[in-house]
Amino acid sequence: MTHEEKKTAKIVEELTMFFFALEATCIETRIERKPDQVTIFLQSDFDPAYTDKLNLLDNYLNGQKNDGMQDIYWELAGSGDPGETSQLLLVGMMIERADIDLSADRVRLTLYRKL
Repeated sequence: MTHEEKKTAKIVEELTMFFFALEATCIETRIERKPDQVTIFLQSDFDPAYTDKLNLLDNYLNGQKNDGMQDIYWELAGSGDPGETSQLLLVGMMIERADIDLSADRVRLTLYRKL
């Protein structure tokens, strides 16, 4: 497995743990890999009591990028407590962008990573 495949797996792991922390009961993921890009699709339910955490998700995933940080710290993704801000910020650094569709009790994410 290459570093790029491991990075994709770490992203999926971190987001899965994040949604488990939000009391998700159904998490679906799909990965599409092309020669120059990986697209990660994630769909999950969540306990509406955690809506405030999801409202911050765009800031974490689409925030300022730092390629140097990603290259150094990507292996730490998935090592902290689920939903930690630092973990989500790291995921944000590992992707190009995220599209987020949030409803009252369901969220759909599409994450794009260049290879």
